[in-house]
Amino acid sequence: MNEITARRLTGLAGIATAAALIVEVPLYFLYDGPPPDANVLARLLIGIVGLALLVVFVTAFRELVRCVNPLYEWAGSLAFSTGLVYATVTLVSSGLEAGAVIAADHPIDPTITVSGTYILYGSISRLMLALFLTAVGFTVSRTRLLPRWTGRSAYVLAAVNLAFVPSLFFGNTPAHFYAANGWGTTALMGAILSYWLLALGISTYRGAAAHHAHSPAARVPEPQR
Repeated sequence: MNEITARRLTGLAGIATAAALIVEVPLYFLYDGPPPDANVLARLLIGIVGLALLVVFVTAFRELVRCVNPLYEWAGSLAFSTGLVYATVTLVSSGLEAGAVIAADHPIDPTITVSGTYILYGSISRLMLALFLTAVGFTVSRTRLLPRWTGRSAYVLAAVNLAFVPSLFFGNTPAHFYAANGWGTTALMGAILSYWLLALGISTYRGAAAHHAHSPAARVPEPQR
């Protein structure tokens, strides 16, 4: 895979991942009590698709780093590994929620009922995202494969996610901002990640066009007839 293809794939995967997550998050706030099964399963399905696209994104990002500067391929691999772990942990959480909803004979709120997902969605996911974002920020800063703001914003978001890791000590009330399964710990962090991925994806995809315009092949004049 050449650099232009890697940039395009990374950009498109980032945009697609962000789109799925942006659609998913508001579905958590449509009902005050236990939501109907259709709502829960729909948002989980959208989230699963988004996480599959995230796997494509982190894989393409690693390949992009290898193309731009092989010396920092290890950092790209770290971003890939932590991003993959985050996706896996969240997929397991989604599976636990979906199974509980399908098995229940009445509407339930899986964010409360399925206790096994509390720190999977919360502290564990926040820690994995902090490592992922730190690796992305370091890689971008060192290789300059993307604008500076992408690296700096990755560091800021990594710090914010890290601040939510101790939330497991603060109960299990989703309506609370800072709790093991609180809306700040889970939904807000997911929303911020989605919009950051959208901006990153757009920047990466636009960078492919700019790189193509300045590539030697693009500057070769056509032979005169």
